Amino acid sequence: MKEAAQRQPAMAGRVTMKPVPAKPNLREQQRVDVALEVCVKQSSGEELSCKAANLSRAGVMISCDSDTVQKLLPSKTSPAPGQWIQVSTRFAVPIVASQTVSVRAEGHIVHLRRVSRNEFHVGVHFTDFEDNGFDYLDQYVSRLLSAT
Repeated sequence: MKEAAQRQPAMAGRVTMKPVPAKPNLREQQRVDVALEVCVKQSSGEELSCKAANLSRAGVMISCDSDTVQKLLPSKTSPAPGQWIQVSTRFAVPIVASQTVSVRAEGHIVHLRRVSRNEFHVGVHFTDFEDNGFDYLDQYVSRLLSAT
């Protein structure tokens, strides 16, 4: 047996790697890609206009420029866990083809990622909805998920 192992040519520079299992999706809610206008209101009362990159029942990823991020997160870094920044969001979702409703949700900025020189993605986790906002959002997201 030793002889057989010695006769096999050594593969210089090759390392056998163990297969890595795919990471499971730990998100509680599925995201859908959207192109919605989102108004983000800071605790100071200032309202900023952004676009939603994706949306779920639990939050929204907004896309904004450097100036907007500077107003939302002056340090331009993600908030530390537990140090979330309170914001209010407002956006319209279609209920039927010709009718939209305004969804208002309180939330926390929990994430910041720079995606290009002047584009940032800001993650907002929803904490509370006004009126039937969650129901409208749930219907909208469900409809988009069933269409894919």
